[in-house]
Amino acid sequence: MNILRPPPTSSSSFPPYTNSAIVTAAAAFTTTHNPISLCSINPPPFTAAGLPTRRHFFARSASGTANSSAGDLSSFLGSSPEAYSTHNDQELLSLLRNRRTDEAWAKYVQSTHLPGPTCLSRLVSQLSYQSKPESLTRAQSILTRLRNERQLHRLDANSLGLLAMAAAKSGQTLYAVSVIKSMLRSGYLPHVKAWTAAVANLSAAGDDGPEESIKLFTAITRRVRRFGDQSLVAQSRPDTAAFNAVLNACANIGDTEKYSKLFCEMSEWDCEPDVLTYNVMIKLCARVGRKELIVFVVERIIEKGVKVCMTTMHSLVAAYVGFGDLRTAERIVQAMREKRRDLCKVLRELIEEGSEDAFKKLLPNSVNPSDEPPLLPKAFAPDSRIYTTLMKGYMKNGRVADTARMLEAMRRQDDKNSHPDEVTYTTVVSAFVKAGLMDRARQVLAEMARMGVPANRITYNVLLKGYCKQLQIDKAEDLLREMAEDAGIEPDVVSYNIIIDGCILIDDSAGALSFFNEMRTRGIAPTKISYTTLMKAFAMSGQPKLANRVFDEMMRDPRVKVDLIAWNMLVEGYCRLGLIEDAKRVVSRMKENGFHPNVATYGSLANGVSLARKPGEALLLWKEIKERCPDEGLLDMLADICVRAAFFKKALEIIACMEENGIPPNKTKFKKIYVEMHSRMFTSKHASQARVERRVERKRAAEAFKFWLGLPNSYYGSEWKLGPRED
Repeated sequence: MNILRPPPTSSSSFPPYTNSAIVTAAAAFTTTHNPISLCSINPPPFTAAGLPTRRHFFARSASGTANSSAGDLSSFLGSSPEAYSTHNDQELLSLLRNRRTDEAWAKYVQSTHLPGPTCLSRLVSQLSYQSKPESLTRAQSILTRLRNERQLHRLDANSLGLLAMAAAKSGQTLYAVSVIKSMLRSGYLPHVKAWTAAVANLSAAGDDGPEESIKLFTAITRRVRRFGDQSLVAQSRPDTAAFNAVLNACANIGDTEKYSKLFCEMSEWDCEPDVLTYNVMIKLCARVGRKELIVFVVERIIEKGVKVCMTTMHSLVAAYVGFGDLRTAERIVQAMREKRRDLCKVLRELIEEGSEDAFKKLLPNSVNPSDEPPLLPKAFAPDSRIYTTLMKGYMKNGRVADTARMLEAMRRQDDKNSHPDEVTYTTVVSAFVKAGLMDRARQVLAEMARMGVPANRITYNVLLKGYCKQLQIDKAEDLLREMAEDAGIEPDVVSYNIIIDGCILIDDSAGALSFFNEMRTRGIAPTKISYTTLMKAFAMSGQPKLANRVFDEMMRDPRVKVDLIAWNMLVEGYCRLGLIEDAKRVVSRMKENGFHPNVATYGSLANGVSLARKPGEALLLWKEIKERCPDEGLLDMLADICVRAAFFKKALEIIACMEENGIPPNKTKFKKIYVEMHSRMFTSKHASQARVERRVERKRAAEAFKFWLGLPNSYYGSEWKLGPRED
């Protein structure tokens, strides 16, 4: 019996883990789960509702025409095309041309025949263009049906591009990326707006999203470069927005060299940096700790004649808050309040000398700065976002009183743009929650209602986390219900992840499972954090087999990428019970799946070896980890195991490794263990000669270990004074 109840069944044929609002056909569109294959054919000439007539998102070399390949489609796809119903197609097309998309969908559902390429492509396009969750679900269901019937060639590149854009807009990044990659594999070149949406989403995604964003950008631009006649691929060439998306990926991972290379490529594609490009550069400086260069980014914007906007001011304040330099952030805000235009002069006074690197190309003005800092084209008054960013700095530094005072000052501002909004109030709530002042946090929530500022989901999630940290799970549950019933805000996956983690804090694995299943029943798809948190609940409560079943569910979910944290949680579950053989099997599976054990993995194994009282396993473990980066806790645990098991030679090896890496061994602890467990070792007067000979090496190692501890041994004449060695 499966402990994880599936979501409610429906009439659709979608795989499990579906969201009731947005049903994801991700199994068909992830790079590792059944990628689709499209055949390159000429799309029928039509445009989606509201889109201008233009060339479609499709390009091939001159020799690869659609007509020459159309006759081989049946053999290529393994299915013979059915005769289309001309009458039904005409009615469906008429509805689509008159923008009666919902009626067209109803007719498509009622029809037993599969419409022709023109109708299908236009229906998918218009459903995608509606930008509604149910419409996206319908478009995806058409794609799923065509894939199952091996008729994907009926969709043109325009419809696929629009579908990718709609998926990206709704947050279904993997789906959007998979559609784009499938188009590339099939000879299509997506429109720049379609693939930019995927690149932008990846750049802001977690895990290896930014790296994948850079790879996708590179793959597409490499494909575009192959065409001698660039007019054929004009609509697929990267524009400034595309570069901004990939540059944002570089900034998010702090890759200065890659950022510089791509920035220099912009001119090759006739793209000019805009204000967003330089705002991302400010983020890059903050990410890599180059505070002294931020002023030169602002000066570069002014020198290049790029229009400075309020977002640049937001980026500046956010950068200094990120550095923890609240003094400079306050000076920027004060200069804005005073309507000063000499902000560059203010920032130059704070410049510290930096190192020479790739920024020389990006900011040549930082090498030879002008004598007189340029002025901003106009003065900017701080708005609520500026003040809120500064408040976040106060909150992170535990300055609760300053956070509250800033809220009061914002209320008194004459400029309505400076009045507190939901983000401001949420920041104040976060400050009180961080300080453990839950009653004050609830008062802010009540004040929001009085001021007509509606709380959002993030506000409630912050409060949920506060209650869970204080182990007030009952209040957290009440707030979860209040959130949905009174505020009309449906909890999301983050809400449930918080309360599942709260259940773990009070050792309530049953409650954690209950909330996990409630989340799925509501149609909310679990994330990687959801799975690993539930695994943690079972691992901590001594139920590793249940943790393993959750892990298997996670492996089968195509929307979730299993990472090293999940593997380590599984290892930890078995090691907590001393089930070292089961843990080793998990480690073997981990390696087979391309994951390498880290300090956390070996720490769990060492703990499991200790619990299982199998010191021999510690010797095998030491062989594997001694070449890796040493960790104080891990080495201390291994040395502890070896000392208790009287493996003194190995204990000395581990201690030597600790000392070589500047890790001070706990000599007092090891001395106590030795005295309590081994002080009478080798004292038997009745041992046979054979036994005495066998333990010579062990005795020598024990004496060496005692020597290191400073205990009496054969190298000492007395406990504290060196004397002649006894031969």
